[in-house]
Amino acid sequence: MALKTPLYDTHVKLGAKIVDFGGWDMPLHYGSQLEEHHAVRRDAGVFDVSHMAIVDLTGGRVREFLRLLLANDVGRLKTPGKALYSCMLLPGAGVIDDLIVYFMSDTWYRMVVNAGTRDKDLAWIRKHAADFDVTTAERKDLAMIAVQGPNARHKTAALLLPPQQPGVLELKPFFGAAFGSWFVARTGYTGEDGFELMIPAVEAADAWTRLLAQGVRPAGLGARDTLRLEAGMNLYGNDMDENFHPLESGLAWTVAFEPADRDFIGRGALERARREGGRELVGLLLEERGVLRSHQKVLLAGNAGNAPEGEGEVTSGTFSPTLNRSIALARVPKTSQPTVQVEIRGKLHAARIVKPPFVRHGKPLIDIS
Repeated sequence: MALKTPLYDTHVKLGAKIVDFGGWDMPLHYGSQLEEHHAVRRDAGVFDVSHMAIVDLTGGRVREFLRLLLANDVGRLKTPGKALYSCMLLPGAGVIDDLIVYFMSDTWYRMVVNAGTRDKDLAWIRKHAADFDVTTAERKDLAMIAVQGPNARHKTAALLLPPQQPGVLELKPFFGAAFGSWFVARTGYTGEDGFELMIPAVEAADAWTRLLAQGVRPAGLGARDTLRLEAGMNLYGNDMDENFHPLESGLAWTVAFEPADRDFIGRGALERARREGGRELVGLLLEERGVLRSHQKVLLAGNAGNAPEGEGEVTSGTFSPTLNRSIALARVPKTSQPTVQVEIRGKLHAARIVKPPFVRHGKPLIDIS
Protein backbone atom coordinates (compact mmCIF):
# COMPACT_ATOMS: atom_id res chain seq x y z
CA MET A 1 0.00 0.00 0.00
CA ALA A 2 1.41 3.38 -1.04
CA LEU A 3 2.35 5.97 1.55
CA LYS A 4 0.48 9.26 1.63
CA THR A 5 1.50 12.68 2.89
CA PRO A 6 -0.81 14.78 5.11
CA LEU A 7 -1.76 16.71 1.94
CA TYR A 8 -2.86 13.72 -0.14
CA ASP A 9 -6.60 14.44 0.14
CA THR A 10 -5.95 18.09 -0.70
CA HIS A 11 -4.14 17.10 -3.89
CA VAL A 12 -7.00 14.81 -4.93
CA LYS A 13 -9.56 17.58 -4.38
CA LEU A 14 -7.48 19.88 -6.58
CA GLY A 15 -7.59 17.31 -9.41
CA ALA A 16 -3.91 16.39 -9.28
CA LYS A 17 -2.61 13.51 -11.36
CA ILE A 18 -1.30 11.14 -8.69
CA VAL A 19 1.66 8.87 -9.44
CA ASP A 20 3.82 6.48 -7.46
CA PHE A 21 7.09 8.11 -6.44
CA GLY A 22 9.37 5.88 -4.42
CA GLY A 23 6.40 4.22 -2.73
CA TRP A 24 4.52 7.48 -2.12
CA ASP A 25 1.35 8.69 -3.84
CA MET A 26 2.43 12.12 -5.03
CA PRO A 27 1.06 14.78 -7.42
CA LEU A 28 2.75 14.84 -10.83
CA HIS A 29 0.86 17.94 -11.90
CA TYR A 30 -2.46 19.71 -11.44
CA GLY A 31 -3.32 20.04 -15.13
CA SER A 32 -0.34 21.69 -16.78
CA GLN A 33 3.25 20.95 -15.83
CA LEU A 34 4.40 23.73 -18.17
CA GLU A 35 2.22 26.37 -16.49
CA GLU A 36 3.38 25.23 -13.06
CA HIS A 37 7.01 25.55 -14.14
CA HIS A 38 6.49 29.09 -15.43
CA ALA A 39 4.53 30.07 -12.32
CA VAL A 40 7.58 29.26 -10.17
CA ARG A 41 9.94 31.14 -12.47
CA ARG A 42 7.69 34.21 -12.75
CA ASP A 43 5.64 34.38 -9.53
CA ALA A 44 5.26 31.65 -6.89
CA GLY A 45 4.50 27.94 -6.70
CA VAL A 46 4.06 25.52 -3.81
CA PHE A 47 5.22 21.90 -3.61
CA ASP A 48 4.35 19.15 -1.16
CA VAL A 49 7.69 17.65 -0.08
CA SER A 50 6.37 15.95 3.04
CA HIS A 51 7.58 12.60 1.71
CA MET A 52 11.12 13.66 2.60
CA ALA A 53 12.41 12.64 6.04
CA ILE A 54 13.03 15.23 8.74
CA VAL A 55 15.43 13.86 11.37
CA ASP A 56 16.44 15.57 14.61
CA LEU A 57 19.85 14.64 16.02
CA THR A 58 20.55 15.49 19.65
CA GLY A 59 23.31 14.94 22.17
CA GLY A 60 26.37 16.54 23.71
CA ARG A 61 28.66 15.15 20.97
CA VAL A 62 26.35 15.70 18.01
CA ARG A 63 28.66 18.20 16.27
CA GLU A 64 31.60 15.79 16.61
CA PHE A 65 29.44 13.01 15.20
CA LEU A 66 28.32 15.01 12.15
CA ARG A 67 31.88 16.10 11.40
CA LEU A 68 32.65 12.38 10.98
CA LEU A 69 29.43 11.46 9.16
CA LEU A 70 29.33 14.17 6.49
CA ALA A 71 31.74 15.17 3.73
CA ASN A 72 31.01 18.83 4.32
CA ASP A 73 31.99 20.32 7.68
CA VAL A 74 29.24 21.30 10.13
CA GLY A 75 32.00 23.01 12.12
CA ARG A 76 31.37 25.92 9.75
CA LEU A 77 27.91 26.41 11.24
CA LYS A 78 28.19 28.94 14.05
CA THR A 79 24.78 30.67 14.02
CA PRO A 80 21.55 28.87 15.01
CA GLY A 81 19.41 28.23 11.93
CA LYS A 82 22.35 28.19 9.50
CA ALA A 83 22.13 25.35 6.96
CA LEU A 84 24.69 23.27 5.08
CA TYR A 85 24.32 21.04 2.03
CA SER A 86 26.39 17.85 2.12
CA CYS A 87 26.76 14.27 0.98
CA MET A 88 26.87 11.29 3.31
CA LEU A 89 29.43 8.80 2.01
CA LEU A 90 30.38 5.16 2.18
CA PRO A 91 34.02 4.36 3.09
CA GLY A 92 34.69 3.99 -0.65
CA ALA A 93 33.25 7.52 -1.16
CA GLY A 94 30.07 6.44 -2.97
CA VAL A 95 27.18 8.74 -2.12
CA ILE A 96 24.65 7.25 0.31
CA ASP A 97 22.54 10.40 0.04
CA ASP A 98 22.68 14.15 -0.35
CA LEU A 99 21.01 16.21 2.37
CA ILE A 100 20.63 19.51 4.17
CA VAL A 101 21.56 19.87 7.83
CA TYR A 102 20.51 22.79 10.05
CA PHE A 103 22.38 23.92 13.18
CA MET A 104 19.70 24.43 15.81
CA SER A 105 21.88 24.53 18.94
CA ASP A 106 25.10 23.03 20.28
CA THR A 107 23.19 19.85 21.14
CA TRP A 108 20.63 19.77 18.32
CA TYR A 109 20.88 19.54 14.53
CA ARG A 110 18.04 18.96 12.08
CA MET A 111 18.60 16.96 8.90
CA VAL A 112 16.40 16.55 5.80
CA VAL A 113 17.10 13.44 3.69
CA ASN A 114 15.54 12.01 0.54
CA ALA A 115 12.38 9.91 0.68
CA GLY A 116 13.74 7.03 -1.40
CA THR A 117 16.81 6.63 0.81
CA ARG A 118 15.06 7.17 4.15
CA ASP A 119 15.46 3.63 5.53
CA LYS A 120 19.11 3.13 4.58
CA ASP A 121 19.95 6.68 5.70
CA LEU A 122 18.43 6.19 9.13
CA ALA A 123 20.13 2.80 9.53
CA TRP A 124 23.52 4.28 8.59
CA ILE A 125 23.08 7.33 10.84
CA ARG A 126 22.00 5.26 13.83
CA LYS A 127 24.81 2.77 13.33
CA HIS A 128 27.43 5.50 13.73
CA ALA A 129 25.49 7.68 16.17
CA ALA A 130 25.63 4.97 18.85
CA ASP A 131 29.36 5.61 19.40
CA PHE A 132 28.64 9.27 20.19
CA ASP A 133 25.52 8.85 22.35
CA VAL A 134 23.57 10.80 19.76
CA THR A 135 19.80 10.31 19.62
CA THR A 136 18.05 10.27 16.23
CA ALA A 137 14.34 11.05 15.98
CA GLU A 138 12.41 11.02 12.72
CA ARG A 139 9.83 13.82 12.88
CA LYS A 140 6.80 12.11 11.38
CA ASP A 141 4.65 14.70 13.14
CA LEU A 142 5.90 17.37 10.71
CA ALA A 143 4.93 18.14 7.13
CA MET A 144 7.18 19.94 4.67
CA ILE A 145 6.02 22.47 2.09
CA ALA A 146 8.26 24.35 -0.37
CA VAL A 147 7.14 27.76 -1.64
CA GLN A 148 9.36 28.92 -4.49
CA GLY A 149 9.51 31.84 -6.89
CA PRO A 150 10.34 35.57 -7.03
CA ASN A 151 7.23 36.44 -4.99
CA ALA A 152 7.29 33.36 -2.76
CA ARG A 153 8.72 34.92 0.40
CA HIS A 154 6.28 37.84 0.48
CA LYS A 155 3.29 35.59 -0.16
CA THR A 156 4.42 33.15 2.52
CA ALA A 157 4.93 35.95 5.05
CA ALA A 158 1.22 36.70 4.79
CA LEU A 159 0.52 33.37 6.50
CA LEU A 160 2.38 34.43 9.62
CA LEU A 161 1.29 36.88 12.29
CA PRO A 162 2.09 40.52 11.38
CA PRO A 163 4.77 40.95 14.10
CA GLN A 164 6.62 37.97 12.65
CA GLN A 165 6.60 39.11 9.03
CA PRO A 166 9.71 41.33 9.13
CA GLY A 167 11.74 38.55 10.70
CA VAL A 168 10.82 35.92 8.14
CA LEU A 169 11.49 38.26 5.22
CA GLU A 170 14.93 39.09 6.60
CA LEU A 171 16.05 35.44 6.71
CA LYS A 172 19.29 35.04 4.75
CA PRO A 173 19.72 32.31 2.11
CA PHE A 174 20.48 28.94 3.70
CA PHE A 175 19.19 30.05 7.07
CA GLY A 176 16.15 28.87 9.01
CA ALA A 177 14.29 30.15 12.05
CA ALA A 178 11.37 29.15 14.25
CA PHE A 179 8.15 31.15 14.01
CA GLY A 180 5.88 29.63 16.60
CA SER A 181 5.41 25.96 15.71
CA TRP A 182 6.77 26.55 12.19
CA PHE A 183 10.41 26.21 11.16
CA VAL A 184 10.93 28.41 8.10
CA ALA A 185 14.10 27.87 6.02
CA ARG A 186 15.27 29.97 3.10
CA THR A 187 16.29 26.97 1.04
CA GLY A 188 14.90 25.29 -2.06
CA TYR A 189 15.37 23.04 -5.08
CA THR A 190 14.31 25.23 -8.02
CA GLY A 191 16.92 27.93 -8.54
CA GLU A 192 14.44 30.52 -7.28
CA ASP A 193 14.10 32.34 -3.98
CA GLY A 194 11.64 31.04 -1.44
CA PHE A 195 11.07 29.05 1.71
CA GLU A 196 10.84 25.47 2.83
CA LEU A 197 8.36 25.18 5.71
CA MET A 198 8.49 22.42 8.32
CA ILE A 199 5.18 22.62 10.13
CA PRO A 200 2.90 20.40 12.24
CA ALA A 201 1.26 17.86 9.92
CA VAL A 202 -2.16 18.76 11.30
CA GLU A 203 -1.68 22.34 10.03
CA ALA A 204 -0.49 21.41 6.54
CA ALA A 205 -3.83 21.41 4.69
CA ASP A 206 -4.83 24.78 6.12
CA ALA A 207 -1.43 26.30 5.29
CA TRP A 208 -1.65 24.97 1.73
CA THR A 209 -5.14 26.43 1.25
CA ARG A 210 -4.05 29.80 2.61
CA LEU A 211 -1.07 29.86 0.26
CA LEU A 212 -3.34 29.22 -2.71
CA ALA A 213 -5.54 32.09 -1.49
CA GLN A 214 -2.45 34.32 -1.73
CA GLY A 215 -2.15 33.43 -5.42
CA VAL A 216 0.51 30.75 -5.03
CA ARG A 217 0.08 28.01 -7.64
CA PRO A 218 0.22 24.32 -6.66
CA ALA A 219 3.00 22.48 -8.50
CA GLY A 220 3.86 18.82 -8.80
CA LEU A 221 6.83 16.53 -9.30
CA GLY A 222 7.01 17.20 -13.03
CA ALA A 223 7.68 20.91 -12.67
CA ARG A 224 9.97 20.29 -9.72
CA ASP A 225 12.19 18.13 -11.93
CA THR A 226 12.44 20.58 -14.86
CA LEU A 227 13.08 23.45 -12.43
CA ARG A 228 15.85 21.65 -10.52
CA LEU A 229 17.55 20.56 -13.73
CA GLU A 230 17.49 24.09 -15.14
CA ALA A 231 19.09 25.13 -11.83
CA GLY A 232 21.80 22.47 -12.28
CA MET A 233 20.81 20.64 -9.10
CA ASN A 234 21.52 16.92 -8.76
CA LEU A 235 18.87 14.26 -8.27
CA TYR A 236 19.83 11.29 -6.14
CA GLY A 237 19.62 8.04 -8.09
CA ASN A 238 20.29 9.87 -11.37
CA ASP A 239 23.27 12.19 -11.03
CA MET A 240 24.89 10.46 -8.06
CA ASP A 241 24.45 7.31 -6.02
CA GLU A 242 26.54 4.75 -4.16
CA ASN A 243 28.50 3.93 -7.34
CA PHE A 244 29.86 7.46 -7.80
CA HIS A 245 31.73 9.87 -5.55
CA PRO A 246 31.08 13.63 -5.23
CA LEU A 247 34.10 14.68 -7.32
CA GLU A 248 32.69 12.95 -10.42
CA SER A 249 29.16 14.14 -9.66
CA GLY A 250 29.61 17.90 -9.79
CA LEU A 251 29.70 18.08 -5.99
CA ALA A 252 33.34 18.83 -5.23
CA TRP A 253 32.15 22.11 -3.69
CA THR A 254 30.29 20.14 -1.00
CA VAL A 255 33.44 18.40 0.27
CA ALA A 256 35.48 20.15 2.98
CA PHE A 257 39.03 18.82 2.75
CA GLU A 258 40.12 21.45 5.26
CA PRO A 259 40.90 21.18 8.07
CA ALA A 260 43.18 18.33 7.05
CA ASP A 261 42.83 16.53 10.37
CA ARG A 262 39.05 15.99 10.07
CA ASP A 263 38.72 12.30 9.23
CA PHE A 264 35.21 12.04 7.75
CA ILE A 265 33.87 8.76 6.37
CA GLY A 266 35.06 8.34 2.78
CA ARG A 267 37.90 10.86 3.04
CA GLY A 268 40.70 8.43 2.14
CA ALA A 269 38.94 7.26 -1.03
CA LEU A 270 38.16 10.85 -2.02
CA GLU A 271 41.78 11.89 -1.52
CA ARG A 272 42.85 9.11 -3.90
CA ALA A 273 40.19 10.11 -6.43
CA ARG A 274 41.34 13.72 -6.27
CA ARG A 275 44.91 12.67 -7.05
CA GLU A 276 43.98 10.26 -9.83
CA GLY A 277 41.38 12.41 -11.60
CA GLY A 278 38.64 10.82 -13.69
CA ARG A 279 35.23 11.72 -14.94
CA GLU A 280 33.23 14.87 -14.33
CA LEU A 281 29.61 15.99 -14.44
CA VAL A 282 28.95 18.62 -17.09
CA GLY A 283 25.97 20.45 -18.52
CA LEU A 284 24.83 19.79 -22.08
CA LEU A 285 22.81 21.99 -24.42
CA LEU A 286 21.43 20.13 -27.43
CA GLU A 287 22.24 22.02 -30.63
CA GLU A 288 19.65 20.17 -32.71
CA ARG A 289 16.03 19.10 -32.37
CA GLY A 290 15.39 16.29 -29.92
CA VAL A 291 15.13 15.64 -26.20
CA LEU A 292 17.96 14.59 -23.94
CA ARG A 293 17.08 11.78 -21.50
CA SER A 294 18.83 9.77 -18.82
CA HIS A 295 21.13 6.90 -19.94
CA GLN A 296 21.72 8.21 -23.47
CA LYS A 297 25.29 7.57 -24.64
CA VAL A 298 27.58 10.60 -24.90
CA LEU A 299 30.58 10.49 -27.29
CA LEU A 300 33.37 13.00 -27.09
CA ALA A 301 33.71 15.08 -30.23
CA GLY A 302 36.07 13.47 -32.70
CA ASN A 303 35.69 10.04 -31.08
CA ALA A 304 34.05 7.33 -33.13
CA GLY A 305 32.84 5.53 -30.04
CA ASN A 306 35.36 2.70 -30.20
CA ALA A 307 37.42 3.82 -27.21
CA PRO A 308 35.66 3.34 -23.86
CA GLU A 309 37.45 6.34 -22.38
CA GLY A 310 35.71 8.50 -24.97
CA GLU A 311 32.21 7.63 -23.80
CA GLY A 312 29.96 9.07 -21.14
CA GLU A 313 26.30 9.02 -20.24
CA VAL A 314 23.46 11.47 -19.71
CA THR A 315 22.42 11.29 -16.05
CA SER A 316 19.45 13.69 -16.21
CA GLY A 317 17.86 15.25 -19.28
CA THR A 318 14.75 17.23 -20.14
CA PHE A 319 13.28 19.93 -22.34
CA SER A 320 13.80 23.28 -20.63
CA PRO A 321 10.62 25.39 -20.66
CA THR A 322 12.58 28.53 -19.80
CA LEU A 323 15.23 28.11 -22.50
CA ASN A 324 12.99 26.33 -25.01
CA ARG A 325 15.90 23.95 -25.59
CA SER A 326 16.85 20.48 -24.45
CA ILE A 327 19.37 20.34 -21.58
CA ALA A 328 21.08 17.65 -19.54
CA LEU A 329 23.67 16.73 -16.96
CA ALA A 330 26.13 14.09 -18.16
CA ARG A 331 29.06 12.21 -16.65
CA VAL A 332 31.93 12.21 -19.15
CA PRO A 333 35.74 11.85 -19.25
CA LYS A 334 37.43 15.18 -18.58
CA THR A 335 37.95 16.96 -21.88
CA SER A 336 38.81 20.34 -23.38
CA GLN A 337 36.50 19.70 -26.30
CA PRO A 338 33.58 22.18 -26.45
CA THR A 339 31.12 19.73 -28.02
CA VAL A 340 30.01 16.12 -27.79
CA GLN A 341 27.63 13.86 -29.63
CA VAL A 342 24.64 12.26 -27.95
CA GLU A 343 23.03 9.11 -29.26
CA ILE A 344 19.26 9.63 -29.47
CA ARG A 345 17.23 6.78 -30.92
CA GLY A 346 20.22 5.40 -32.79
CA LYS A 347 21.33 8.73 -34.28
CA LEU A 348 24.07 11.09 -33.14
CA HIS A 349 23.15 14.67 -32.27
CA ALA A 350 25.52 17.53 -31.49
CA ALA A 351 25.48 19.02 -28.00
CA ARG A 352 27.54 21.81 -26.46
CA ILE A 353 29.24 21.44 -23.09
CA VAL A 354 28.16 24.25 -20.76
CA LYS A 355 28.64 25.00 -17.09
CA PRO A 356 25.51 24.56 -14.94
CA PRO A 357 23.32 26.12 -13.75
CA PHE A 358 21.38 26.77 -16.94
CA VAL A 359 18.85 29.12 -15.30
CA ARG A 360 18.86 30.98 -11.99
CA HIS A 361 16.31 33.48 -10.66
CA GLY A 362 14.35 33.26 -13.90
CA LYS A 363 17.26 34.27 -16.12
CA PRO A 364 19.26 32.13 -18.59
CA LEU A 365 22.89 31.76 -17.53
CA ILE A 366 24.13 30.18 -20.76
CA ASP A 367 24.28 31.39 -24.34
CA ILE A 368 21.37 29.85 -26.26
CA SER A 369 21.94 31.73 -29.53
